[in-house]
Amino acid sequence: MASRSSSLLACAAGRCPRCHQGPVFKTSALNLAHFQDMHDYCPVCGQHYEPEPGFFWGAMYVSYAFSVAIVVAVGLAVYVLGHDPDTWVYIVSAALAIVLFMPLTFRYSRLVMLYLFGGIDYNPAAPVRQARR
Repeated sequence: MASRSSSLLACAAGRCPRCHQGPVFKTSALNLAHFQDMHDYCPVCGQHYEPEPGFFWGAMYVSYAFSVAIVVAVGLAVYVLGHDPDTWVYIVSAALAIVLFMPLTFRYSRLVMLYLFGGIDYNPAAPVRQARR
């Protein structure tokens, strides 16, 4: 397994930005009923995941960027593979892709927001604490 000392790998794995070990989310992205449930604190180092109230409202902008990228990629794929089909094919394909990727878009928009704007630096010597309940 790859080293978790890389912030990019830790972000992709959904790990804490401080210790790169504790999970940010409680369940798998495939658990559609609870894919959005986050831990309040890192179970390993105790880092609080919400630096300030309403912090994750900014993740909407990141989510929008991800959605635009998905729509452009799906549009290009439909154009190339479908030899420029009718407009309804583009709309249905883009809508399906957005709905299918929504759990990942939600999670990674929050992770990118936390890693880039959370003000939390990687600390390999972060103390190991008991999980707060």
